[in-house]
Amino acid sequence: MINSDASSKLRSTSGSADSGVSDEGTPKVFSDAVESMHTATLRPEISVGTIRPPQRLAPFSHAIGLEIMREEPEDIPTDTEGDAFGRLILLHDPQADDAWSGSMRLVAYIQADMDSAVASDPLLPDVAWQWLNEGLAQGAADYTNLGGTVTSTASVRFGDIGGPPRAYQLELRASWTATVNDLAPHVEAFAHVLAHVAGLPPEGVTELGRG
Repeated sequence: MINSDASSKLRSTSGSADSGVSDEGTPKVFSDAVESMHTATLRPEISVGTIRPPQRLAPFSHAIGLEIMREEPEDIPTDTEGDAFGRLILLHDPQADDAWSGSMRLVAYIQADMDSAVASDPLLPDVAWQWLNEGLAQGAADYTNLGGTVTSTASVRFGDIGGPPRAYQLELRASWTATVNDLAPHVEAFAHVLAHVAGLPPEGVTELGRG
């Protein structure tokens, strides 16, 4: 699941521990943080890969994309359910200590289709935000300055347009400052939230009707 090409490039530019800067001018603290993101242990239903990060938010950035892998249904469902993906972006600005209370900021985004029963729960945004807090706490991810929003939406398709006639989605946007350079726990916490939002069963439990 790890992009081996990206990982090898990062290793080649990590530089020496004494200089603190790679041969290409990349801070070693940033290279080490990126390396750690790709050492996270994720459940097999979640695929991960390197994606293009935003270019103007910080001097140094890296991004990964996570997606829930499911079997394609034979029939078009009447409601959307189970499709989910997320992006986790690492921003590093050596001069941003005051704004972020640190130099490493993680920006998270999740979008997930929900079934109607779950989407109709008015407490869904509160529960999703609690999942993020619990994931960071349980994974011992050291952080500060956590903030974000959770939005639950419903849409109905009319006329000649493909897809399920009714769709329910949840979007989570959050950011926080990592206080250590080992970001594997942060990636694992983010994947934990994605699994919850997508409705995956606890690890080791098989859904009814699935082999």
